[in-house]
Amino acid sequence: MGKDAIRKEVIVPASLPDVWNAWTTSQGAATFFAPYARIEPIAGGRYEIIFLPNAPEGSRGSEHCAILAIEPMRHLAFSWNHPPEISAIRHERIRVDLRFEEIAPGRVKLTLILGGWREGEDWDRSHAYFEKAWDLVLARLQHRFLTGPVDWSD
Repeated sequence: MGKDAIRKEVIVPASLPDVWNAWTTSQGAATFFAPYARIEPIAGGRYEIIFLPNAPEGSRGSEHCAILAIEPMRHLAFSWNHPPEISAIRHERIRVDLRFEEIAPGRVKLTLILGGWREGEDWDRSHAYFEKAWDLVLARLQHRFLTGPVDWSD
């Protein structure tokens, strides 16, 4: 059965197309998610977010993850891997679902659901990690539209 899905919601001060493009283009993801991304916005396309470009292959980010479902301006689902430090389940996949809803002009409600959890100590550690990590990602998304893209040069 596994743990409950992680669910997050955030209101983003931007247009629906701008929020959509931030999640579905390599250039958009680089403005808030990580310094580099390889995104092919089609079902089965890549969804690789590269947090540590200089790290060894396999520990740079969401390598070898893919888009599972895409409904323009409404829904994006992609596979996601566990942190490299939880090596026993690193290559197991969980699922991220994003729902996009324009609630007013220039305001988008984004709902994130991270599911596919299993039982076990490593899965518990990963769940706890992502409970915090996705808060950071969503805060960066808001920051990106409030004050500009993240500066990854540090």
